[in-house]
Amino acid sequence: MTLAVALAVAFAAASKGSGGNLTLTIGFVALEVIGLWGVFAKSGRPGWWALVPVFDLFVLLRVVGRPWWLAVLFFVPVVDVVVAIVVFHALAKSFGKGVAYTVGLLVLGFVFVPVLGFGSAEYLGPGGAAALD
Repeated sequence: MTLAVALAVAFAAASKGSGGNLTLTIGFVALEVIGLWGVFAKSGRPGWWALVPVFDLFVLLRVVGRPWWLAVLFFVPVVDVVVAIVVFHALAKSFGKGVAYTVGLLVLGFVFVPVLGFGSAEYLGPGGAAALD
């Protein structure tokens, strides 16, 4: 989830009178952005790019070796879920992880993204390309 999408969800929830949820959601978003900073840094890109809404999505697609136009599909309801699965699976493979890690990224991204960014996992290239060499 990118910073822009996560904040949009947080503010939509807050408009329904759930201020406590807004704080919690912003905390989860912060954890995921911090983790994305580490992922970008491990892949040889400036980590602060994770702070730039929408641009971070294009960078993530580049990191996982997917085409830039998939970013457009993130704004199409229902299709965005399928694209997220594809992108998160490619992210997991880029760090040598499997399907179970993909599920973790989808369900608990605020935990699994920082683990990728700051844990012992090594970036293998887009989609794990270095593992194939």
